[in-house]
Amino acid sequence: MAFTCDIVTQERIVFNGEVKSVSLPGTEGRMGILPNHSPLLTTLGFGEVIVRDDAGGEQYFAIGGGFAEVQPDHVIVLADSAEQAEEIDIERAEQARARAEQAMKEGVREDPDQYAQIQASLLRAQVRLDVGRKHSGRQRREMASGFSQPRDEDRN
Repeated sequence: MAFTCDIVTQERIVFNGEVKSVSLPGTEGRMGILPNHSPLLTTLGFGEVIVRDDAGGEQYFAIGGGFAEVQPDHVIVLADSAEQAEEIDIERAEQARARAEQAMKEGVREDPDQYAQIQASLLRAQVRLDVGRKHSGRQRREMASGFSQPRDEDRN
């Protein structure tokens, strides 16, 4: 049994499709969504979204906060920022993290708004790096070979 999942930002639809499950980075911890889940509206933190299809395939996304609306047959992720793992430019994300770290070192603590913006930039860059490094190379290899390798946790 499947349900529809949409991952959207203000700029674009990042993902739309039928899925078997969705794993989300809630602000209070990770949450798993399966078909016929009770209705829910929740805030999302910075982190990784994992969507699984009926064939066992997985897609990975880095998101920078937002909201999720869960209905029994549909999940909508309204993300402040979102990228699929293979879209992430590791070099650009490293540069963004370095810029944010430098700005933090320069001491902007006097302006709480600016400090919060820099802190969010740093978190976003780190999530992009983590998801990009963890998954993008593997997904490219799987796409080139035409099949996906089972993950270690799937082998048990």
